[in-house]
Amino acid sequence: MLNDSAISAPHDEKTGHGLTTREARERLARYGPNAVAEERPSFILALLGKFWAPVPWMLEATIILELVLGKNPEAGIITLLLVFNAVLSLLQENRAQGALLLLKKRLAVRARVLRDGAWRMLAAEELVPGDYLHLRMGDLVPADVRLDEGQVLLDQSALTGESMPVETGPKSIAHAGAIVRRGEASGEVVATGSHTAFGKTAELVRSAKTVSHLQSIIFTIVKYLVVMDGALVLLLVGYSQVVGMHLWEVLPFALILLVASVPVALPATFTLATALGSLELARHGVLATRLSAIEEAAAMNLLCSDKTGTITKNQLALAEFRVYPPFTQDDLLRIAAAASDEATQDPLDLAILARARERNLPSAPSERVELIPFDPATKLAEAVLLRDSTRVRVLKGAPQAIAARVAGGPAIDADVERLAANGYRVLAVASGPDNGLRMAGLLAFEDPPREDSAELVKRLRGLGVRVVMVTGDAPETARAVAARVGIGERVCPAEKLRAGIDGDGNDYDVFAGVFPEDKFNLVRRLQRSGVVGMTGDGVNDAPALKQAEVGIAVANATDVAKAAASLVLTNAGLTDLLAAVETSRRIYQRMLTYTLNKIVKTFQIALFLTLGVILTRVFIITPLLIVLLLFANDFVTMSISTDHVSFSRTPDRWHIGALMGVGLVVGTMVLIISFALFIFGRDWLNLPLAQLQTLVFLTLVFTGQGTVYLVRERHHFWNSAPSRWLLVSSIADISVVSAMAARGILMAPLGWTVIGIVLGSCAVYMAALDFLKVFALKGFNYAA
Repeated sequence: MLNDSAISAPHDEKTGHGLTTREARERLARYGPNAVAEERPSFILALLGKFWAPVPWMLEATIILELVLGKNPEAGIITLLLVFNAVLSLLQENRAQGALLLLKKRLAVRARVLRDGAWRMLAAEELVPGDYLHLRMGDLVPADVRLDEGQVLLDQSALTGESMPVETGPKSIAHAGAIVRRGEASGEVVATGSHTAFGKTAELVRSAKTVSHLQSIIFTIVKYLVVMDGALVLLLVGYSQVVGMHLWEVLPFALILLVASVPVALPATFTLATALGSLELARHGVLATRLSAIEEAAAMNLLCSDKTGTITKNQLALAEFRVYPPFTQDDLLRIAAAASDEATQDPLDLAILARARERNLPSAPSERVELIPFDPATKLAEAVLLRDSTRVRVLKGAPQAIAARVAGGPAIDADVERLAANGYRVLAVASGPDNGLRMAGLLAFEDPPREDSAELVKRLRGLGVRVVMVTGDAPETARAVAARVGIGERVCPAEKLRAGIDGDGNDYDVFAGVFPEDKFNLVRRLQRSGVVGMTGDGVNDAPALKQAEVGIAVANATDVAKAAASLVLTNAGLTDLLAAVETSRRIYQRMLTYTLNKIVKTFQIALFLTLGVILTRVFIITPLLIVLLLFANDFVTMSISTDHVSFSRTPDRWHIGALMGVGLVVGTMVLIISFALFIFGRDWLNLPLAQLQTLVFLTLVFTGQGTVYLVRERHHFWNSAPSRWLLVSSIADISVVSAMAARGILMAPLGWTVIGIVLGSCAVYMAALDFLKVFALKGFNYAA
């Protein structure tokens, strides 16, 4: 185990000057630590932020209005609901962030640094420009380093999206975040922190602004309801002046009617539904770090997917052979394995050796007497075998380099071009004595698609989600992979993307050769015509993950990608994304049930109470009973967030106008039973006003509960069973208000017989109304 004490200089390494501890300390003060600053808002500021949005503003205004009118209990109830919504949302998101921190299993990065003339292991955060580093196989490059000697093979897939490793040598830059797959090299740090290529991408993440439609949806719903109730309040006040009613009698009733139109439990219900949904997603291996993304996933109609490590395995494999006589495939593979070495951890060597083991071929032949690793200068690796006292050479490397050393061999250019056109990385292999090398064949490598990628694309399309590939890889490679998994073959070159694509991008299936800012700008452009999801695993994906309504980081993603995403998959592959889409659409159905239920009840209550005053010239319910109705209906129906629902086969979008239309039709029909029971109590039972007000209260509670079961199904209400919690809350609600009415608690008492008649009448009428509901939903294109 390495520590901060001095260590010996790396073997065969030229010792650079490095920095002294004093110089490093001065530069650390000037440039800052080698880290990208993370924004971590305080808990208090985050909590206060939950009260700063259009819907909270309306509720806060309502609280002030209640206090001005001296309605302290009512103000307290609404305040509790507002605080409940804010705290629940914040705690759930903090829980997800805490779980995300637990996913960060990577140890702190450390680096070999020349300080005060001695080599030391230091934390990467302590590096400053001018430090002299040494990189070895397996290291994560901790800063941007200009190499001055040595040669390394760098895996930059997390930075660029390119699956093939890159040879890097003197005068080249090894960028922070790359992984050394082979070789050793030394060089000087030229950039740290946010000044590195890694850091600049992380800074782009900060500029990304996640678009959320949830608050605007809630605000639009509330706006419609308040405008409707406001018109009725003006009608009521105007009527009172015409008939000579005292304004001081009408105004409190009118204001409490306006308050009743504000769905105080709507934000809390939406938050509770998404919080419960996040727990369900966690059971499917999906961690929600932003609750609004769950609702957005229901409407997602386009998924932009990274290629490397997301659709593919980010692991090279042999894809195809081209063998030249007299060699066979096994001969070609055996020869190639002889010039490969597992100790170097070269991805191409590992792929060759893995296929050799699959075919039970020797991966390290006993006759090998010499192995010269890949040399970037000659572009080949070489092995020497001793067979029957005969020296046999094996060459493996770039096709042009091998062909130049083979005299009179087969023409390979056409084969190389064909394989390269399919997106393959091609190596040539030759073997023979010193004076008689013969071309054995070509090996084609690929980063193969995951086994579940094609099925995932197919099933997402079945859910109405179009999938496109967005990658930093070459167009040929991207097209080949996209075609294999069923995405398509229409490639948009990076130049065309930067110039600006027309419309919604439907003319293309693949966007290749793109940089992080290109992905970011593409997502922003596509958001104009729909709800966009983005999957990725690398630093280069992070800005687009942050910008998308639904940013999805895969299980092997970098910490930066996970921090930028709104959903983090904890199991390998993208299969759990299907569960996220299906779960989010179930949550949408629950939200839709609550919203439609609230719209129906608002129309019913507002029209019933206003017309009741106009037609009877008495207040048919008291302000206190209206507030009690708020508890009996809005608060209890929050249990809708636990209801059993199915998911739709197409993306779910909110059509507020259509919802208002359905709500008006159904609410008007519920109004009929409300007036019928009022007339029954007044003219048949001859109940005094106080008891009539109790009867009206019970009618509104019972029809409100009936409305929940009426609108929870887009088909007939008997098509599916409600959840246990929904049933329990309804039974408890009906039981409690019936007992309060029978005992005269907060209202004039009614006999159990009358209560039973009201309950039975409401149940029968609401069941019959189900047929009209189905017709109305179809008429407004809201049927399932």
